[in-house]
Amino acid sequence: MGTLAYTTAGLEIEFDDRVLAHLQVVIVAKLRRNEGFVFSWKASGAAGEGRSAIWMDRSIPLVFTYSTPETPPLNRQWLEALTVTANGPGGLRIVEEPVAPEPPSKG
Repeated sequence: MGTLAYTTAGLEIEFDDRVLAHLQVVIVAKLRRNEGFVFSWKASGAAGEGRSAIWMDRSIPLVFTYSTPETPPLNRQWLEALTVTANGPGGLRIVEEPVAPEPPSKG
């Protein structure tokens, strides 16, 4: 499990490394364009059944920490789906990863 540290609040949020890698791409892209947005997620079972939300802005230091040294392969369809939520009125939220289509068989 990796973490996203929202340093101004002393908040560390745990995510699977694969999820975190996709979130990092979307978050960094938005912040590079100086676009603030809301990021919300569902609490893990240990933290209850609620939901949390934070304001993301380029003035807030973020730290992405991964539990493994390898970068997982990125799913372009998932990045696009996450970006759509980030650009919407409700802000970035984690949606289910789309299944990549199988390459056509040779034959």
